[in-house]
Amino acid sequence: MFNSSETAIIAGIVLVTLGILGWGFVRARPFGKLGLLAWFQSVVLITPWLLFFGLLAMGIYINIAGILFLVIASAGLYIAIGRQLRTMGQEETIKQRASQRIAEQALQDSAQSSAGNQLQPEIMPIPEDDLSTIRSIFGIDTYFATETIAYQEGAIFKGNLRGEPEDVHNRLSASLHEKVGDKYRLFLVESPEGRPTVIVLPSRNDPRSMTVGQKAFAGILLLATIATTLEAGGILLNFDFFSNPGRFAESLPITAGLLTILLAHELGHWILARRHEVKLSLPFLLPSVQIGSFGAITRFASLLPNRKVLFDISLAGPAAGGIISFVMLIVGLLLSHQGSLLQLPNEFFQGSILVGSLARVVMGETLRSPLVDVNPLVIIGWLGLVVTALNLMPAGQLDGGRIVQAIYGRKIAGRTTLATLIILGIIGLANSLALYWAIVILFLQRDLERPSLNEITEPDDARAALGLLALFLMAATLIPLSPGFAGRLGIGG
Repeated sequence: MFNSSETAIIAGIVLVTLGILGWGFVRARPFGKLGLLAWFQSVVLITPWLLFFGLLAMGIYINIAGILFLVIASAGLYIAIGRQLRTMGQEETIKQRASQRIAEQALQDSAQSSAGNQLQPEIMPIPEDDLSTIRSIFGIDTYFATETIAYQEGAIFKGNLRGEPEDVHNRLSASLHEKVGDKYRLFLVESPEGRPTVIVLPSRNDPRSMTVGQKAFAGILLLATIATTLEAGGILLNFDFFSNPGRFAESLPITAGLLTILLAHELGHWILARRHEVKLSLPFLLPSVQIGSFGAITRFASLLPNRKVLFDISLAGPAAGGIISFVMLIVGLLLSHQGSLLQLPNEFFQGSILVGSLARVVMGETLRSPLVDVNPLVIIGWLGLVVTALNLMPAGQLDGGRIVQAIYGRKIAGRTTLATLIILGIIGLANSLALYWAIVILFLQRDLERPSLNEITEPDDARAALGLLALFLMAATLIPLSPGFAGRLGIGG
């Protein structure tokens, strides 16, 4: 059933997956029941997708109902295990607090003996009066500060967290605002040693609004993107728009479809940002002759309160654009018939696991024909999914990079950024589109998003499951079907 190369690929995937799961198990064991339950949670989430692709490799196709069942079942079990983890984590926290109180007096003595050295005006960027006021917001029931260190234009306050991070941050921020107004910002972050740490910085370091020049540049990029989407539409209709501008009306429907998807993406970001009272810059669209546009670069123009808000705003754009693209694709497949406007070689449907599988379900045996007649909505929806998937890649300040940072933190986000750039660089040796995107990320988007005001509180399990689902759909959109797998699915002769 399988040739030697396909068997080797399947065996390699199985071995790598088992190796990753084994490595995770070894790392989880030292943490006892809590660590093993966390490891099992990751197994629950990855097992359905391994089952799906394993059966696909053997020529067994699971229909859409089966896929949805796997997604819902795994997500539900993932959330249930997450709740159990939180309960066990709270019990462990209570035990830790009991031991912390025993050492509390020693910490107080140490803090008092070193206070004179910490408050030297000549080494502190913050004025002494302000510093004393800031120190007064800390308490035994919120954050017990033991050491003050100068940092940039503000200060780092090392100490011990005495409560839930979100509640403590809200209380400290409210107290700071009450005492000094809008003069300073309080960040609750994790130190390199993994301990909760408070950083206070002047509000003049907040993100700045766009300049007139930046707004003008965003407008120029918008006009350029309209031009490239017209050209992309012309290419799909077998003519060069720039050489034949009089055929504007022919390319316009495809251009309108692509721009609708881009607009939905940006509206998704904007609506969630407004709900969370976060300001966004105007989008800097990235024109592309090949597919019309690569999406847009949108900056945060204000500080984010926590990682949950970072997740919500980051996912909202791809979710809105992806849903519109998906609907266009499905409607286009349903409307496709013999004599439709566009003709595609059946190999075209091998370019994406997700699109190829959906096309096989909707169009059936039609995909065995050398040329397949399709409605233009199929191409528009497909291009929209590609743009969405590119922006979901887990790198830097792309939506996918922000989602990974929100769920797993900055350290993991940095690693996935490096891995993504390496993979794109390798693929770029044979694919100019991947190379172009790698360059865009490297020069414009490689840096991680700045820390949230509360960088410690993680998104809940439902958000984590949605984020992983989005990353899975990104991979399913961009990874092509091999000719052998496509043939067993019935795509091609």
